[in-house]
Amino acid sequence: MDEKLFEKGMEKRKKVLGKDYTENVMANTDDLNDTFQKAMTEWCWGFGWGDETINMKTRSMMNLTMIAALGKMHEWELHCNGALKNGVSKEEIRSILHVIGIYCGVPQAMECFRVAKKVFDEKKA
Repeated sequence: MDEKLFEKGMEKRKKVLGKDYTENVMANTDDLNDTFQKAMTEWCWGFGWGDETINMKTRSMMNLTMIAALGKMHEWELHCNGALKNGVSKEEIRSILHVIGIYCGVPQAMECFRVAKKVFDEKKA
């Protein structure tokens, strides 16, 4: 493992998904998923998110569309929250959802709208 890339990944992961969430995930690894969590933090968050060529806001917008296309709604909710932290506005998320409807289908867009509403409602509370 590249310790420097892992640490960069932890920093990015905390910034996007939140310190509490990230630390909780890492604290609750076990012999089944520990290696995966470390590798994913290094690769996805250190290498991928650590590349400053694409800013964090744009990267969040890209992630919302890709994760929606995969239909991974738990991850979509996490990254919707992260996108808001990275400066993506409600209006931009609405426009992203329109594109998701066009390219991924109306049912997937409807699911994303439901999750986005939940995220926005939780922000108000």
